[in-house]
Amino acid sequence: MRSVGTLTRADLAETINRKLGFSRAESLDLVEAILAKMSDALAAGENVKISGFGSFVLRDKKQRIGRNPKTGVEVPITPRRVMTFRASHKLKDRIAQGS
Repeated sequence: MRSVGTLTRADLAETINRKLGFSRAESLDLVEAILAKMSDALAAGENVKISGFGSFVLRDKKQRIGRNPKTGVEVPITPRRVMTFRASHKLKDRIAQGS
């Protein structure tokens, strides 16, 4: 069922199909709807928090000076918005336990 080392949309849909009894198409539509809602919220500048899992947080980075590691030439790095993920304490504890 699962790709080695990677959880896919199909894997999520398969779990919904098995545990909740939705059809495969309905399960995939549900996964797509959830991911679309999260993407839309992030694109609109909102953070996404999933209780017990973690938060997708947007940060605005200011312009700064970087350096080309090969030549040592200083180059301006443009301001940009980045997304970070902060795992919840529950998720961190579960990962630390290995279960």
